[in-house]
Amino acid sequence: MSNILKITGLEKTYSSGNKQLTVLHNITFGVEAGQIFSIVGPSGSGKTTLLGLCAGLDQPNAGNVELCGQDLSTLNEDERAQLRNLKVGFIFQNFQLLPTLTALENVSVPLELQGVKNATQISSDLLEKVGLADRVDHYPSQLSGGEQQRVALARAFANKPSILFADEPTGNLDEETGEKVIKLLFELNKEHGTTLVIITHDLELANRTQHILKLKGGKIITNQPTTV
Repeated sequence: MSNILKITGLEKTYSSGNKQLTVLHNITFGVEAGQIFSIVGPSGSGKTTLLGLCAGLDQPNAGNVELCGQDLSTLNEDERAQLRNLKVGFIFQNFQLLPTLTALENVSVPLELQGVKNATQISSDLLEKVGLADRVDHYPSQLSGGEQQRVALARAFANKPSILFADEPTGNLDEETGEKVIKLLFELNKEHGTTLVIITHDLELANRTQHILKLKGGKIITNQPTTV
């Protein structure tokens, strides 16, 4: 199968006072289309930095990122944003819902940006799938953490992304609620046939994916399929 995400020789360095701090060292790997892939490592290992580079939210100091067949180095900021809007979904640990919009309006945002005419109906159907049919008019502040993350799930799949990045999707949830969210994530992913990249420190969750890449100190220490 072809790689929907191809990372080659990626380096990321930040300035810290008079010193240069290298966060990622020579990162190379690929994610196949349709694969459920996890990136694991302790806090400070470079996981979230790597996600930002993979999605074109930040740019590397060296190396190359190909996302959905596009070499990100050849695209300007607006073109990268357009690619994300059309091809990429995101789920974040802190939900990233717009507080002034209802659940329905939050899910509709990526669809409206694409000019989809039946955005409201699609969003309503997705909220029903994640068990929030009776919460469509509620604002984020009126929802529990688990409910907010389910809204975020619905929003992430709204534009039928080719690839979805989930950054610590259960990080702010209790164990029981987190398990429900992960079950929904996998169910929606199977239904939509999306490539799923999960960034997590939870090895139990990572072992439920098809491939694990382990980072430590900004370097790859393991890159191999699981027994799933």
